[in-house]
Amino acid sequence: MAFCTNCGHRNPPDANFCASCGAALVTAWADTTTVTIRLEDALADQGGEEAALELPVPSDTGVLVVRHGPSAGTRFVLVAPTTAVGRHPESDIFLDDITVSRRHAEIARDEDGYRIRDLGSLNGTYVNHERIEEAKLRSGDEVQIGKFKLLFVAGPEA
Repeated sequence: MAFCTNCGHRNPPDANFCASCGAALVTAWADTTTVTIRLEDALADQGGEEAALELPVPSDTGVLVVRHGPSAGTRFVLVAPTTAVGRHPESDIFLDDITVSRRHAEIARDEDGYRIRDLGSLNGTYVNHERIEEAKLRSGDEVQIGKFKLLFVAGPEA
């Protein structure tokens, strides 16, 4: 299976473009694994049970999964050294809602993993319900940008 790095859609292995959003596909990663995460409040509406989510995460890479917001379920694989997040159409992660600033935040990868930095947004950037200017991301962290709530998942050794 080829997974779209833009929307997370599963495509046939020989596909060059995503059937869902049209983005160019990364055909294969050298070392891909499946990470299983327990989402404690993902099914809060259905009695507070835990949910298991199987998410293919390339080794040494991070993924953001939209848990709440207009595009819930969308996955963004963080492959670039710096990823721009915002409402500007040229953002690497385009979050189309008025609660998101045009240039809201950026996620940078360094030798210690991933860091998120607010770029002076009006509504702020939150990690695990705390407003931040800059913070290190750990697997399982919830990132809130505007009304979007995203789950950060790090692949092995990320």
